[in-house]
Amino acid sequence: MNLVFDTFYFDGDKANTICLAFENWDAEVADREFSEIRDGVSEYIPGEFYKRELPCILGLFNQIKTQINDISCIVIDGFVYLDDDSKAGLGKHLFDSLDGKIPVIGVAKTNFATVEKLKKQLYRGESKAPLYISSVGIEMETACDLIEKMHGNYRIPTLLKKVDTLTRQF
Repeated sequence: MNLVFDTFYFDGDKANTICLAFENWDAEVADREFSEIRDGVSEYIPGEFYKRELPCILGLFNQIKTQINDISCIVIDGFVYLDDDSKAGLGKHLFDSLDGKIPVIGVAKTNFATVEKLKKQLYRGESKAPLYISSVGIEMETACDLIEKMHGNYRIPTLLKKVDTLTRQF
């Protein structure tokens, strides 16, 4: 089973984290949905976003792993690395927190200029704007292929758009 996570922050220190679980990369709908609202979330610190979002993802992940045994890959909204010297971003911190056992694919909608080699641009549909793909534990080319084959005719795959929408509906 593959997982895609996203988090929405509200009321200063609260977060709604959603995870969609799907078996097939071309699935239009998730096989399962999970959610958790968390209080006491850290403030955003530039360059240290992982300190804010990682506890939210891990909190929900720990619930999910009691219900799903075979997790193949995790997709996050963001970058795996923050520069080409492999400075850890959210994706790498998540990978390390899971003892390097589950590959992580980062899908970002906006460019992060300090990363050039450790990301790949992916154009989906007829969009002139790329998605920025990064990965750890899985070859970047394979990660791009998986995100490219996800359901949806537009730039943002259906399940990634759905997880973003669900984070704002609670």
